[in-house]
Amino acid sequence: MTFWSDRPVLVTGGAGFIGSHLCEALVAAGARVTVFTRYSSRGIRGAVDSMPPDLRSRIRFIMGDLKDPSGVNEAVRGADTVFHLAAHIGIPYSYVHPVDVVQTNVNGTMHVLEACRQNDVAKLVVFSTSEVYGSALKVPIDEDHPLQGQSPYSASKIGADQLALSYFRAFGVPVAICRPFNTYGPRQPARAIIPTIISQALRSDTVRLGSLLPTRDLVYVGDTVAGAMMIAESGEAPGQVIQLGTGVEVSIGNLFDTICRVLGRTPRIMVEDSRLRPDKSEVMRLVADPSRARTVLGWAPQVPLEEGIARTAEWVRSNIDFFETEYQI
Repeated sequence: MTFWSDRPVLVTGGAGFIGSHLCEALVAAGARVTVFTRYSSRGIRGAVDSMPPDLRSRIRFIMGDLKDPSGVNEAVRGADTVFHLAAHIGIPYSYVHPVDVVQTNVNGTMHVLEACRQNDVAKLVVFSTSEVYGSALKVPIDEDHPLQGQSPYSASKIGADQLALSYFRAFGVPVAICRPFNTYGPRQPARAIIPTIISQALRSDTVRLGSLLPTRDLVYVGDTVAGAMMIAESGEAPGQVIQLGTGVEVSIGNLFDTICRVLGRTPRIMVEDSRLRPDKSEVMRLVADPSRARTVLGWAPQVPLEEGIARTAEWVRSNIDFFETEYQI
């Protein structure tokens, strides 16, 4: 028996990139996993369809919408542990549809929190993002760094995080914030930088990008999933924000060079204005101080960047039709 054996777990957003990897790890560990995912008339299960069939078949699906509190409450009922990943995550999308982003990310998180309070959930892990820090005022960034909403998306996640912490302080809901830095890996869509570069480099001699100057702390998805599960297992985590990062920053330009080296290709870069963020919205530096995760959880990233890129490139090659060269918001 392990911590997860026969444990009923709900994963909101479990059909997404990180969510599908989390579900796969939970099922492999023996958990009884339910995925709450946005309703679609097409019945798409998203990235879960890329899971091994024997694991995928053990997942239960509930279709709904975070903005519907009764539907969220029904999904939470009976769960021991909840991982809340569901969100609108596209930063460019948040410039175009900020109201939709706030309604989903803030109000939706409120509905999850209230459902967990009403149903006496044993542990709730709310996924955050390093975007809440904005451009770093100091590096490396620790959990006490000021929060700066530099896009409607990041502002919505700040609101969601603060609501979650208020439910711990006001009502004793056992909630912890998992704040991963830039997670990448197989199944990630082309809106993210690494699959964007890989898919374009495999198809063309030109890779179209935005600014090459911002730096990011890149975490392989398996390491993010391991950290999130450790947060749920930890008795010290409730009420805390725990970020998951490597402590190493890589510029987009250097990332491009690394990916090309792994692929064995030499495409040229074309910087496109349509891929640039508004001047005051660009986040220039993100690099984590992973001390708290190491101290509280004993967590440390295990997959080096080049190895993670190689694994991701293998998946992109096998699923190249999933990607488009056009910009996706």
